[in-house]
Amino acid sequence: MTGAFLEVRDLHVDFPTDDGTVHAVAGASFSVSPGSTMAIVGESGSGKSVTAQAIMGLLNPRAAQVSGHVFLNGTDLLECEPDDVRRMRGSVMSMIFQDPLSSLHPFYRIGDQLVEAVRVHQNVSKSQARDMAIDGLRRVGIPAPERRVDDYPHQLSGGMRQRVMIAMALINGPDLLIADEPTTALDVTVQAQIIDLMMELQEQTGTTMVVITHDLGVVAEMAKDVCVMYGGRIVEHGSTDDIYYRTSMPYTQGLLSSVPRLDEVRSERLDPIPGNPPSLIRLPSGCVFHPRCRERSRVEDDLCRTLEPELLEVSPGHTARCHLVDGTGGAP
Repeated sequence: MTGAFLEVRDLHVDFPTDDGTVHAVAGASFSVSPGSTMAIVGESGSGKSVTAQAIMGLLNPRAAQVSGHVFLNGTDLLECEPDDVRRMRGSVMSMIFQDPLSSLHPFYRIGDQLVEAVRVHQNVSKSQARDMAIDGLRRVGIPAPERRVDDYPHQLSGGMRQRVMIAMALINGPDLLIADEPTTALDVTVQAQIIDLMMELQEQTGTTMVVITHDLGVVAEMAKDVCVMYGGRIVEHGSTDDIYYRTSMPYTQGLLSSVPRLDEVRSERLDPIPGNPPSLIRLPSGCVFHPRCRERSRVEDDLCRTLEPELLEVSPGHTARCHLVDGTGGAP
């Protein structure tokens, strides 16, 4: 993790409820080098978004129990005062949320919301902030930004609203950008445009990015490194090539086999992962994936059900949480 711009160490997030404790994130550790992109992938309920919210300091301390370390350029955000984190949020680090229609205030023009985002963090006049808002809309490819700046969110298409969210996230020049499912609500053509836009802006600004998604196509297009999460745990971590071509965790293999591919002809049906993700209140014993895993019969002594596997090194920079990984740099 040396030289990382963002470094997460042993992050735990629990939510006490009347039904029991929700173990949303259990010991997540990863790092992102400056100017690069890391993807966090997994099914709904795997802990991806909660991890992002913990990094951004968006979890209510009265509802969530957060422990571990989140270092941003050497500063441990979990040790900072809430007011300090609030000042950093929007300027040093920003987030693009999944649904722009619910993230943008419906009663205010988009220009007013962009102006507010600027003036909270920069000592500029309202007219200067408006000029910055128009320039931000122009940078993200919104046509006629001088006119669109006075539109309300409902007057824009889904793709345009997402562009506004990207403009708002980048308007103060943050060093870290977290994108939570940035293309989920968009059609395929607009998805491609948004991905290209984010990659282009990253190349121009050098922003470090974390992309949270369940879309493996987005991962292949954008990310250098990938964390695969399941049941609140990181179950595989490596470069994009490691995850796609040298997969070691059966869950990751299941995700890949569930996705149609255009570069090969298939005569058989796709092979989805059986069953459903586990409840984060009552997680399975042993390996959290074992109730759905087709490979558990290969492991002797019923270890999958009784013993939780460690995150072991498969090759340099590539780790997997599976009893089939022998711990000496490979899988048997």
